[in-house]
Amino acid sequence: MARASIRAVVAKVGHPGPTLDDAYIHFQYARAIAEGHPFRYQAGEPISSGATSFLWPALLALPYAIGFRGTAIMWVAWTIAFVALGALAYEAYALARPLAGRAAATGAGAMTLAFGGFVWSAASGMEVVPFAWLLAHAMRRASEWTEEPSKRTRRELVVMIALAAAAPLMRPEGAIASLALALAVAIHPRAPRASSRAEALYFLGAAATPQLLLLALTGHATSSTAQVKLLAYSPYLVVSDAAFGNARLLVGTILNGEVWSAEFLPKGSAPFAFAGLAALAWRGQVTRRSFRTLAILAIALAMFVPCLYVTFLWNRLRYLWPFATGWFVGLACLARALGALGGRVSGRSAAAATTLIAGAFAGALVVRLDWVIDDVAQSASGIDRQQATLGRWADANLPRDARIGVNDTGAIAYFGNRRTFDVVGLTTPSEGRHWVAGAASRLEHYERMRKTSPASLPTHFIVYPEWMSCDPVLGRTLQEAVVTDSSILGGQTMRAYEARWDHLGTGDAPWTRHGAILDDVDVADLESEAAHAYQLLGAREGEQEAEESNAPDGSIVVDGGRTKRTRDRFVARVTGSRGARLIGRVRASGSTVLHVHAAGREIAALTLEAGPWTEIEADVPASAASENTPFEIIADGATFTSFHWWLVEP
Repeated sequence: MARASIRAVVAKVGHPGPTLDDAYIHFQYARAIAEGHPFRYQAGEPISSGATSFLWPALLALPYAIGFRGTAIMWVAWTIAFVALGALAYEAYALARPLAGRAAATGAGAMTLAFGGFVWSAASGMEVVPFAWLLAHAMRRASEWTEEPSKRTRRELVVMIALAAAAPLMRPEGAIASLALALAVAIHPRAPRASSRAEALYFLGAAATPQLLLLALTGHATSSTAQVKLLAYSPYLVVSDAAFGNARLLVGTILNGEVWSAEFLPKGSAPFAFAGLAALAWRGQVTRRSFRTLAILAIALAMFVPCLYVTFLWNRLRYLWPFATGWFVGLACLARALGALGGRVSGRSAAAATTLIAGAFAGALVVRLDWVIDDVAQSASGIDRQQATLGRWADANLPRDARIGVNDTGAIAYFGNRRTFDVVGLTTPSEGRHWVAGAASRLEHYERMRKTSPASLPTHFIVYPEWMSCDPVLGRTLQEAVVTDSSILGGQTMRAYEARWDHLGTGDAPWTRHGAILDDVDVADLESEAAHAYQLLGAREGEQEAEESNAPDGSIVVDGGRTKRTRDRFVARVTGSRGARLIGRVRASGSTVLHVHAAGREIAALTLEAGPWTEIEADVPASAASENTPFEIIADGATFTSFHWWLVEP
């Protein structure tokens, strides 16, 4: 599998290459460690945590330092990942054997080797398979500690503490291994005295190592990747509802071998997968190996942890596959149960029947490997022809002091050798919440940056224009890479642009004639919205717009707004004995009447028709004046897009 995958990539691409742009993020952090500025994506940049894994870049840093640079670092990544795949197959066998016997356990190892999700992940250049091995290995050692008193030595304790630290450093979900190790030691202390249970606390400290490191380095206990991808950080989603929806998708579609997982799993897999977990529980009871059973169930059920992400459908489901080992051990137990039943019915030995059934499970996976290996090569080729090609172009054509705005930050930074500005926020941590909020919020954020820290803004962009969704800041096109035959990419066309900032700020004031501005609510500007208690009122992801249009005098105006609004609600400052005038920049999607309320009283009812954006006015009486006058604008009819609200002197 390793040979076939690597040969396919080199034949297709012409040199080593990963199947994911994210692998280049790890390579860039490995280079940063080798160059002496760890945790900084590029020298002189703020500390960031965009790789998620602390340990994977650290493992690659020494090989990089001694000469495995450029695409050559893939030889190291491949070696570690495919060796880890072999070791993972052994761990699946070792976890299953005490529960299901040798024949079924051999099947668990075979399923691990035959699983396309592991093969694809090992070829990707990512930490997926090494993490899966760490997780399984830690769970096996924890199980053996509870089952074999002879294992409870000081040396074994030290090894287990090291595993408890390494697993979450490889990926945060590894904390479940740390907790399992802690529980094993707490239940079965190394020595027959109560104080030895305190040794379990070492594991809890080890489990918290990544969070403590993040807190010390960045001031946040979560990585920038988590802040971009976790449901808890989305302003638009109800965590429980979205997580439940993801779980339904996982059970009903992914585990059933449909749509996104059809490449890796046979259709109709879900009933067998869950029957395997039931068989695992049964075999645990029969063999009286409850801790081992719970440890394996923890691996399997941890596949639901990524349901807390906005989506786990990225990157060929790589967030799910580290936990597949637990399901394969469950299938081995199912093979043992069915084999025993089949042996009784047919008169054959249960071992032979078990072997046939476990082999059938492995065979259902192995028949997909040709498809998987073709996809590995095609994906690596797509990444090389798009992101890597544009990175090399940037290195050859952009000024040395260029700063490139990117939404795929790996290969462009790695090959471009220029400073990058990650608009998604993985490696430029200040950008994450603006990316999550939407295109208009990014536009407004860049507008603030232009006033306060213009040197931090990009001089160029290399982005998918449809991802960026912020045309007002994209200037002249310089280069593009079009790839139409790779489904791993974020889009078919990625373009290099000059950055354009000259029109930012043109929407700060209304074009309507007005007196002195008393206050303004810049919709979609997160800081302005927070200062004015602007309420989202059911706003959803994607309901934003970064608009460039014309004022009535023909001048260009750029502003960001929220679309599909049925109402706006905020507070603003109204001072003076004469009250104020409210001016709003809006656009209606159809015929509607906007009822404007101030301090609980309707002050205007304004009719709008579908068309270009316009500005509306309403007089605010002096009786509504206060430092925090509540305003509410309610649409009676079609929805509207809200861009800006000003309170001006009458």
